[in-house]
Order: sequence, then structure tokens, then C-alpha cells
Amino acid sequence: MGTSKFLIFLILTLSPILSSSSDYTNLVFKGCADQSFQDFNSIYKQTLQNLLETLTSQSSTTKFFNTTSGDASSAINGAFQCRGDLSNDDCNRCVKKTPSLAQKLCKQAIAARVQLNGCYLKYEISGFRQVSETELLYKICGSNRATGAGFGDRLDLALGEIVKGVANGFYAGEYESVYVLGQCEGDLSGGDCVNCVRNAVDRVKTECGSSISAQIYLQECYISYTYYPSGVPTNQQTISSSGTGTGTGGRNTQKTIAIVLGGLVGVGLVMACLLFTKSAFKKKTRSYKYGG
Repeated sequence: MGTSKFLIFLILTLSPILSSSSDYTNLVFKGCADQSFQDFNSIYKQTLQNLLETLTSQSSTTKFFNTTSGDASSAINGAFQCRGDLSNDDCNRCVKKTPSLAQKLCKQAIAARVQLNGCYLKYEISGFRQVSETELLYKICGSNRATGAGFGDRLDLALGEIVKGVANGFYAGEYESVYVLGQCEGDLSGGDCVNCVRNAVDRVKTECGSSISAQIYLQECYISYTYYPSGVPTNQQTISSSGTGTGTGGRNTQKTIAIVLGGLVGVGLVMACLLFTKSAFKKKTRSYKYGG
């Protein structure tokens, strides 16, 4: 399938931002509750510190972990999750970045979430108001758009691959030059995961329309896609120990692929990459109100 079916504004051969430690630890968004801890220093400070230390230490051996720290009167719940294609070492490096960011960005808020390209960490005081697993937290819609016959159908089929493949919690693959990725929170059942991703797919169609790249973050799952007119670059097609591919042949192939989520620029990229990235993603906001 050539690119003649599509009219791409800003005729560019899309190039991935090269994967590096500075990429998967870049901030995507943060969410902070309006309320602050009462008597933080005397009651909650040590509890929160213990929680963050536990989460950080666990990230060297697992990619998802949730726990509670403190007694009933001062309990704080917390969790982290890393992207399914990160190694344990990279997961640990990513999660280690989040406690200081959470405390810097959210101060003494009773609930906080920090989302990096490769992981997130969240915590909340016990009893904090819960929101729907499919509530929209954040979106990134690429400013470059495709018009003409065919793109919508191709994107629908590519997004459908996430729905079909994400029941085990993580999916990354390629369909006719569209790279797709989806992941659910680690404690979701297979059925709930699929339902969450279906909601994310519906939201990305509504929110981002004909954008050639997008990311949608819901409370308990997220998806992303990028259309590459010249085909998904081979330097993204790396083998990961976190999953297996079951290629179906032809133009529909499933692979475990490392990708850099988001349009944020790592330190040391050349100015051309910076200029492209700034034009490629139009962000609505970089924060949201935690818990509504």
C-alpha cells in the first residue's frame, strides 16, 4: 500500500525519537488533588516516604505493584506501572524519577499521579474519591492530519488490533504502516482491560479525528498510534522479553516493538528533531485535576 491514498499535510518522512533513558523518563502529564494533607509533617510525611521507597524498590523486579503504607488512620495507597516493553532495569530507572517529581509538582496534595513516557506512579490518601476506570485523564493529538480515502479505514483496523491483542495487559504492533500500542493497569482482568481499551479507541476517534498520531490516557488504560507514510522504521522493531509476536503474514504483522511515547524531546537531540517534534504534537494541557 503506497502513500498515494493519503494527502499528508507537511510532507515529511516521520522519524522516531531515538529511544534513550532521557526519552522514557520524560514527563507527559501530572495530576494533583486540590486538597493537601493535614498535619503532613507529624502524621503523613514518614508514611508517604515509606510508600515511595517500597514502590521504587519493587520496580527493579516487577512492572506493576500496588500497596498501602501506614495504619488505618493515616493510610496511603500507592502504585506504579511501567510500559510492557521496558526491561526491569529501565523500569526501575523510570520509577526512580517519579517520587521527586510528584513532590515537586504536587507538593503536599493528598493524591498525585505522575505519568512519564515509560511509567507512572500514583498515590492517594485512603478513602480518596475514586473515578471511573474509563475517565479521560489526558490526550495528545498530533497536529499533522491525513485526508483522502483510506486513512480512516486503515486506522480503524490498526486500532482494532489493540483490542484483539491487549487482553493480557499489553500490546504493541504494526498494521499497514500504523504503529499501535495499548496497556492496561496491571490488576485489571482481561475482560475489563479490553473494555477499557475499547473506550480509549472510541475516545481517540472522537478527540483526535484524522490526526496521524495520538495518545489517549484513561484512568486505567492508555493507547497510542503513529502513522508512518514510509513504513514503521526498522530501528523501532526490537525484541522485548515482555511479550511475543504472532505475525499473521502479509501487511498485517504483530511485533513487540520499543517505541518512545509522546512528542517530548530528549536532551541532546539536534535542532531539526526539536522543530519537528514541536509541530508534530498539539497538547491541550499537561496537567489534570486528580479525582475530578
